[in-house]
Amino acid sequence: MAIEIHIAASRKEMELFCSFPNVLYKGNPYYVPTLEADDFKTFDRKQNAAFEFCQAEYFLAYKDGKLVGRCAAIINPRANEAWKCRKVRFGWIDFIDDTEVSAALLKSVEKWGKERGMEEIEGPLGFTDFDTEGMLVEGFEEEGTLITFYNHEYYKHHLEALGYRKCTDWLERRITIPEKLDEKYLKLARIVAERNKIHVVRYTRKEIKRMDIGQKLFDLVNRTYCKLYGYSILSKKQIDQYVKLYLSLVDLRYVSFVNDENDNLVAFGVMLPSMNEALRKSGGRYLPFGWWHLFKALYFSKADTIEMLLIAVEPSLQSKGVPAMLITDLFSRVVEGGFKYAETNPELEDNYAVANLWNGFDLRQHRRRRVYGKAIEL
Repeated sequence: MAIEIHIAASRKEMELFCSFPNVLYKGNPYYVPTLEADDFKTFDRKQNAAFEFCQAEYFLAYKDGKLVGRCAAIINPRANEAWKCRKVRFGWIDFIDDTEVSAALLKSVEKWGKERGMEEIEGPLGFTDFDTEGMLVEGFEEEGTLITFYNHEYYKHHLEALGYRKCTDWLERRITIPEKLDEKYLKLARIVAERNKIHVVRYTRKEIKRMDIGQKLFDLVNRTYCKLYGYSILSKKQIDQYVKLYLSLVDLRYVSFVNDENDNLVAFGVMLPSMNEALRKSGGRYLPFGWWHLFKALYFSKADTIEMLLIAVEPSLQSKGVPAMLITDLFSRVVEGGFKYAETNPELEDNYAVANLWNGFDLRQHRRRRVYGKAIEL
């Protein structure tokens, strides 16, 4: 029977779109459920600030009357302008092991993009780099993390059979936390601080709100990441959205701020105890008791793993040892917290400056994610 592609327009259809991966991967020991309510907000044109300038459509694939796949189509004109291209993005793609399904979904995205003047297609990507992105191509027997997708190995074979080729890869590493940081790291951190006239700062939530640290933090993110692959500069409305979302949740014990001699923010890092067990217990839902599992994981974590969510350093200081100083402060807190492992989350494979930060640590590179692309040929 032919594959039928429907546009997810109603609330019920969007709920199916959000819940599909939790159904597809039910019982898979390596899959970490997504929070369906959070995904719903991301896709909602009224709630996601990216819709100030982005366009999107959501496709559902049916075979024999059964839902067998999903895929989002996104156009980010700001990113296209910045990178001088005309690309439509595909994201949040999941499908059964049937090449007719994957082909139909991606053809729908290509057609939608072509109708709006796009010349190329690439993904999996989201609206911005703060959305989950990248297709897993190595590490299928590794547990995922809060901010990454899990997918079956057959996904990459489908994409490559359809003519998609690698655009870029991200690498992920699992670091074994030492029981005590080597004195050489602590000494280096002191030297870097003195030489650059910078210092670590700890803020309370009241101070963060009063001093508008959130805005300064994401302004720094824009400056840090603006030249990295496909980055889309965050707008004021997007920043407000992310400040509200992230800074209200993170445990400030695992957030490091670095200021210069004039108390300007020049670097920061955010880590979060692994939420995997809580997400599994929640089944991807806040209600009826998912919120309680998540709350306990955030503030009373017994996890042995902590995830590195975000690091940003003023570009002028990136080659002066400041990233290493920041990592030293963060890892000092992790050692105090009793964690055994840290997950780096995705890092561009050609970002050698970041890769060099882990020299001297016991680690393994265990996952690889890929963005695929090709010219639209309709």
